[in-house]
Amino acid sequence: MNKKTKNDNPGSGIWAQAANLAAKTPESRNRYVDFLRAVSIFAVVFGHWLMAAPYVGEGGIMITSMLEHQQWTRWMTWAFQVMPVFFMVGGYSNSISWQSAQRKGRSYNEWLQVRLQRLIGPVLPLIILWIFLAAGAQGLGVHPGMVKVASQMALIPIWFLAVYVFVVVLVPLTHTAWQRFGFKSFGVLVLAAVIDDILFFAADMKALGWFNYAFVWLAVHQLGYAWKDGYMAGARQGLAWMAGGAAVLIGLITIGPYPVSMVSVPGQEVSNTLPPKIAMLALGIAQCGLLLSIEAPMRRWLAGAKPWTAVVLVNSMIMTVFLWHLTASTLAIGCALLFNDIGLEFIPGSAAWWAFRPVWLLVYLLALLPFALGFGRFERSAAGSPIHPRWRLVSGAVLICAGLALLALDGVAGEGWFGLRVWVLALPFAGAVLAAVNPFRKNPS
Repeated sequence: MNKKTKNDNPGSGIWAQAANLAAKTPESRNRYVDFLRAVSIFAVVFGHWLMAAPYVGEGGIMITSMLEHQQWTRWMTWAFQVMPVFFMVGGYSNSISWQSAQRKGRSYNEWLQVRLQRLIGPVLPLIILWIFLAAGAQGLGVHPGMVKVASQMALIPIWFLAVYVFVVVLVPLTHTAWQRFGFKSFGVLVLAAVIDDILFFAADMKALGWFNYAFVWLAVHQLGYAWKDGYMAGARQGLAWMAGGAAVLIGLITIGPYPVSMVSVPGQEVSNTLPPKIAMLALGIAQCGLLLSIEAPMRRWLAGAKPWTAVVLVNSMIMTVFLWHLTASTLAIGCALLFNDIGLEFIPGSAAWWAFRPVWLLVYLLALLPFALGFGRFERSAAGSPIHPRWRLVSGAVLICAGLALLALDGVAGEGWFGLRVWVLALPFAGAVLAAVNPFRKNPS
C-alpha cells in the first residue's frame, strides 16, 4: 500500500485528486478569480441556511424567514447577497474564454455549446429529482400546496442560471462593446437601469422593472471585463469603487424608496432583487471594489499549495453545491417533521432558536454532502459533437432560461399530469435537446 503524503486529507481521495490538478495550474492563471467564485457561492449558501426560519406552530409547519422576524438581520444581506460578485467573476472568465476561442479560430457555436453544457448539465438532474419527489409525494397524499412550497424553496437557486445563461449568450456582443467603448458600455447599462427604476417607481410601470434583470446583471458583468483588462487593479482603485458604490447605496436606502434588505422579504412591497434595482447594482459595485482592493495579498496567499488545493476542490463541485443546497435543507426539514418536529419547536428570533442555529447549519451541511459528492460529476460532463447551428443553440438557451425562471418562481407542482406543471417542466428539457446538452455524457479522461 502506498503511504499517504502529508498533503493528503485522511479518509478521502478527492483531496489528492484536487492537489494533482492544483499542481498543474499555469502560473498565468489568476487564482483569485476561482477563489471569489467559491466564496460568493458559499456566502449565498450560508446566507440562505442562516436566514431560513421554519418552525412548527399551532397551525402546523410555518415557512418563514428571519428577515420577517428581526429587522436588524436585513443588514446582514449586504454580506450574504453576493451574486454581483459571481457575475463580475463571470465577466472575467468569459472574457478569457471568448478571447481564447477567437485566437484558436473556434466559432461562436462551438464556444456556446460548451458553455451551455457546463451550465445546464448540472441543473437537469436536480429538476428530474424534483419531478419524482413532487409526483411521489402527491401520490402518497401530501397536499399539493405543501409540495409546491417545498419545490419553490428548493429551486430558488435556478433563477441565477436563467439570468446567467442569457448573459453568456450575449458575450460576443457585450465583449465587443467593451473593447470598442470601454466604460461607456458599462455606463449605458447603468443609465438604462436608473431609467427603468424611475419608470418603476415614478410612473408605476411595474412590468418594465423586469428589464433590469438584463441591465443590472449585464452592467456587473461588464465590470468583469474591466477587471480582466486591468482597469480596476490596485487597492486605491478598488477602494474608490467601493466608496462610490457604498455612498450611492446608503443614499438610495436613506432618501429613496429602496429597502435595506438585498433579498426579498415576504410581505414587503418593494424588493431589491425581484426584480433587481439599482440598489443591487450599487451594492455589487461596493462589494467588487472591496474585494479587488485586496487582490494582491490574496493572490500571494493563494500561491500556497494548501489554500489553492482547497479552492480547486471546492470549484470542482461549486455549481452542484449551489444548486442542491436548498434541496438538502428542504429534505432535512422534512425529515425533522417525520421525527416528531425535532428542532422545529423554537420560535424564530428567540435565544433558543439562535443557540440551535449551529446545529441546523451542521445538519444542512451533512445533508448536502451526499448530493455534492454524488451529483458533482455532472459538472464535468462533455459537450456534444458535432457542433449545432446557432439558431438551435440560441433557441435552446431561450427555452432553458424561460423554464428555469418559471420553475424558480412557482416550483414544479401544478394542475397537470401527476400534479405537475408539465409544460413548464418541458421547457428546459426541450431547450437542452435543441442545444445538445446531455448531463449523462461522460467527459473523456
